[in-house]
Amino acid sequence: MKNKNYQELLKERIYIGGADDVEEMLENEKVDVVYDLRAESLDSDSQYNRVHCPIVDDAENQDEAIKKSVDNIVKSYHEGKNVYVHCQGGSNRTGSVAVGTLLALGKAKTIEEAEKMAKDARPKINIKPEMKEALKRVYKD
Repeated sequence: MKNKNYQELLKERIYIGGADDVEEMLENEKVDVVYDLRAESLDSDSQYNRVHCPIVDDAENQDEAIKKSVDNIVKSYHEGKNVYVHCQGGSNRTGSVAVGTLLALGKAKTIEEAEKMAKDARPKINIKPEMKEALKRVYKD
C-alpha cells in the first residue's frame, strides 16, 4: 500500500490533508463530511458532503473564520461523524484548524501542545505567524 498524502488527526474520526487528497481519502476512509477551508475555492457541486468554511490565507484577523470552522468540525465530531479537513496544501489553514480542534475537544491544553500533536500527525503543518496570533486570541491559554 502506498503512503497516504493525508493523515489522521484523531484516529478514524478526523483526517487532515490537502485539496488534492480528497479523492484518495474518500476511497480509503469512511468520512461523512469534508470541510474545505480554501477561501479561493468557490462553492461546488461536489459528489460528496462538502462544507465550505473559508479562511483567507496570508491575511490578518481570521479569528472568526477559524473559530467557525473549528465549531463546525467539533459539532460534527460530537454528532458521531467522521470528517476530513483540508485547505489547498494542508499546512497553514488546515494546521491552524487542527490546533483549534484539538483544543476545543480537550485533547490538548495549550496551543503549543496542540501544534505538536498536529505536526506529529502531519509533519507538513506550518502555521504562519498571523494564524498563530489568531489562535492565541481565540484560544487563550
